[in-house]
This record gives sequence, structure tokens and C-alpha cells, in this order.
Amino acid sequence: MARIKGCTLVLLLSILITRSGAQQGHVHDQDFSDDDPKNIYTSPIVSGFAYLAENFDDPEKFKTVWIQSEAKKEGIDEDIAKYDGIWSVEQASRNAQEGDLGLVLKSKARHAAISARLNKPFKFDDKPLIVQYEVNFQDGQECGGAYLKLLTQDPQHMDLKKFHDKTPYTIMFGPDKCGNDHKLHFIFRHKNPMNGSIEEKHCKKPKERLEDFFKDKIPHLYTLIIRPDNTFQIKIDNKVVNDGSLLDDFTPPVNPPLEIEDPNDIRPEDWDEREKIPDPTAVKPEDWDEDAPAQIVDEDDMMPVGWLEDEPPTIPNPDAVKPDDWDVDMDGEWEPPELPNPKCEDAPGCGPYKQKMKKNPRFKGKWLPPLIDNPNYKGKWKPRLIHNPNYFNDEHPFNMMPIHAIGFELWSMSPDIYFDNLIITDDEDVAKQWADDTFEIHRQKIAQESWSVWRKFVDFTSENPWIWAVYILVVGLPVILIMYCCCFTSQEKPDKSEENERIIPNEELNETPESDGIEPNQMESVDGDDDPIISETDDVVEDDKETHEDGDAPRQRKPNKE
Repeated sequence: MARIKGCTLVLLLSILITRSGAQQGHVHDQDFSDDDPKNIYTSPIVSGFAYLAENFDDPEKFKTVWIQSEAKKEGIDEDIAKYDGIWSVEQASRNAQEGDLGLVLKSKARHAAISARLNKPFKFDDKPLIVQYEVNFQDGQECGGAYLKLLTQDPQHMDLKKFHDKTPYTIMFGPDKCGNDHKLHFIFRHKNPMNGSIEEKHCKKPKERLEDFFKDKIPHLYTLIIRPDNTFQIKIDNKVVNDGSLLDDFTPPVNPPLEIEDPNDIRPEDWDEREKIPDPTAVKPEDWDEDAPAQIVDEDDMMPVGWLEDEPPTIPNPDAVKPDDWDVDMDGEWEPPELPNPKCEDAPGCGPYKQKMKKNPRFKGKWLPPLIDNPNYKGKWKPRLIHNPNYFNDEHPFNMMPIHAIGFELWSMSPDIYFDNLIITDDEDVAKQWADDTFEIHRQKIAQESWSVWRKFVDFTSENPWIWAVYILVVGLPVILIMYCCCFTSQEKPDKSEENERIIPNEELNETPESDGIEPNQMESVDGDDDPIISETDDVVEDDKETHEDGDAPRQRKPNKE
């Protein structure tokens, strides 16, 4: 009964979910109606100051702001050294809104570089840096990046037409993937305050799984926030996936260690690092035979019955013919090729029989003395520590080199990487409002497209009632099978006492059971009133008061032991 109730509940829930889905589809179609003015796309306007706010909706403006590189990569073949990847400003291939354009890297397996200047250089003083942009791997991603470089203000690298992989950058941020290695880069180049050398600092990996962002083919919003207190946050779709400190969460660390190992320190000759040594007092036992083989012939192994010792396993092929061009002087005496002996097919084997090998009980291998604690052990030797001559303590790694431009310098094995709604600002509220006016609206459009598919499904069903037969076969039949499996295949097992209760007619009671090989005192007899079974050890009493209507003998009952 409980199983039937459970199955009924499952069926009712399925019906309710289906009806709920249809109702929600209708509601969302109303909420995201194409005729609703609030859902018509308009190019976003930045709500405050931004060093760069780019929505790519104006192709003419794009041509004046963004500069494609004319440089060549160094150290590679001339044929692939050019930055000849194709950039285009166009709509997204899916869930596009009228007038909403983005920057698309069209080509694959080609180097591509494009950059734009900031409205004014960003200097790391007392305001945070916020970098935010959308990425959509419209064709998935096999191998390649979609990261952004914030280029260092350097008089020698101001010409953006010469932007290439060696152009100095201050920060690199964004997704990257090759094979099963999924990354979200945050790298900053730190300047050594003592000697002016530059070293890259790589952020720790996010704890979040990143695989879906590369393969779901929908836009995702990447946000980097670096604050003057040396803290940072990384967000995907406005959700924090990584955070920490510039001082503690980068490799190599910003500040070198105060002490280092002395490179001139040498281990003493008498320094003993062995924790264990062979016992010098141990003696090899006299019965230890180092020459005993690991395996010996099993003398108990007998040749199987039917083994044909006089028959070879193979015989010359009688049908083989020596080739006409066979040269005895060059090729030697010709011999026909061998084939399996047909007489051996039904036999356990042919040819001389070799007994099997077994493990030698006397085998012990080479004797070695047991190990004991080394009395002269001094531990693992380490050079002494000295003051690090290159030590410095930069307490404000936020004070990075100023930025004058941003750029994409990429190579990818997948085409049609879509970029949109890029903003560089020092106000977190401005970046949030920009995301609300761009990314969130785009996500609503995707939701609208999803519910539109459901609406088309419902409309098609209404116009074509015959399709219900298909639904019943596709959906109803599995539900029926599930109900059958839940409710009817697993019936409750009968009680053991009920299983043993079997009504035996009086005619059977009066019959002699010897013909069935059963002794009379082994007969089980139960009346029709669910009386207990009469066993061999139970006393039988007659009920004189009860007689059958047909005059048969009185019933036999098992006395109540209670």
C-alpha cells in the first residue's frame, strides 16, 4: 500500500511540474515580451568616470579607438610571425539583441593583437582598479586564451601598432585553457625596489571549477578588483571565485625571504647522513644458499593423457611450391613453410613433453645483513642560513607601474571568441551599474530565448493535437514502466506462518500417504479456520463436538500449548 501511495505521489508531482512549467513559460513570455520597451536594447552609458568604457556598438568609433597590431613575433617562423588574426565587430551568434555588437576574434591558429588607449593613464595611488569585461566562447574552446593585458606606460612602447608579446604589461587578467588545464589568470609584474628588475607574480588558483565557462557557449562576466590595501577579488558573473592579498597569495611572493642558505657552505667530510646501516656483527647462516635457483622442475607434474610425443607441433605445408625465382646460392635451400599439425588439434599437446616449473623452497636470494640504527647519524645536512643580500620589504605592492592602454594579444585554436562591455574604472559602483546595464540585460535575453523555446513547444502542441500520442509514447510509457516497477514487481512477501497454512481436504487426511513416500505421522493438516499445523511432535486431540455436515470424521486440531 505504501508503495502504491509513493508511486501515485510521483505521478502527481510529474503532472504538477509539467503544468507549472507551462504556466511559468507563459508568465516569462509575458515578462520578456519583445514589445516591452524596457527590453529593447540600448547602448549603455557609463554612470561615472571610467578610464575606458567600450560596448563596441559603434563600428565607426571602434575604428578610431582600437588599433590592430602590425608587429611580428620574435623567434618563430616568418610564415606565422605576423599578427594577422581577423577581428570583427558584429552581433553574437546566439541570443543576440538588435544593436548589441561585440568584438569577435574570427580566426583560429593565427596570432592576433589589438589594443586601445585609456582616456588617461591609471596610476596606482589611493583608488582601486576595476577591470571588467564579457567573454563568450561561442564555438567552445579547445586551446587558447581570452585574457586582457593592461599595458605599462613606457616611452619606448607607446606605439600601439607595434604591440606584441614582448610589450611590457602591468597586469594580465582573464580566462585561458589548453587541454584539461583551465585557468583564470591574474598576473602582475612587480618592480624590485632595490635593483629595478621586473618579476611576474602569479595568483593562486581559484577553488571554483572553471570547465563550464569554456564550453557552455554563453557570455560570462569577468571582474578583477585590486584595492589600495593590497587585497584583491576576482568574480565571474558577479560571484567571487578568488580573493586574497597581493603579499600572501602569489607565486613567487612579492618579498624575498630574510635569510637564505649560504651558497659557500660545504658539508663536512665526516658528516654521516645514514639513518640505518648494515649490522656489522651479523653473520650469514650456514644453510643460506645464494646459488639456489628461483624455480625448479615440478617432479610431480605428469604428462597429460593423450599427449602425442611422437608428433611434431608443426609440419611442412605439403601444398607449398618453391618459387620459380628461388636462387639456392642466394637464398639457401628452400624449405616449405610450416603449418599446424592437424593431428594435434584434438590432443592436449604434441612433441616432447616438458615438466612445469615450480617455486624453489630453498631459494632465498642474495644474503644481506639486517639494518640497525646508525650510531654516528647526524641528520640531514643543510647549509647554514645567512642574511639575504637581496632582501627587501615592499609593504605596498599595490603601487604598480602605471597603465596607459589595454590590449588583447591572443592565439586560439577555436574561432569566434566574443568580447563585450569592457570597462576600466576606479569606482566599484560604476562597474556594478555598467554590469547591470549590459550583462544582466543580456542574461535576461538568454532567459527570454529559453522560455520562447518552451512557448513554441506549447503552441505547436495546441495546433497539432495528434502530437499527444507522441508525448504519451515518449513520456507516458516510461512513467508507466516506473510505476509498474515500483508498485507491482516487488510484492510483500507472505508471512511464514501463512505460507505454511494450507487447507488439506478431509479426503486427503483419510488417504494413506505411503504412496507418496510420506509417513502418516509426517502429514501436515490444517483446517479451513486457520488452525495451526499438526507436526510430528504435536499431540492430536479430537473435537467430539464438531462434526462435518457430510458425516465425515471429526476435525483434528493441534492443542493450544499456551
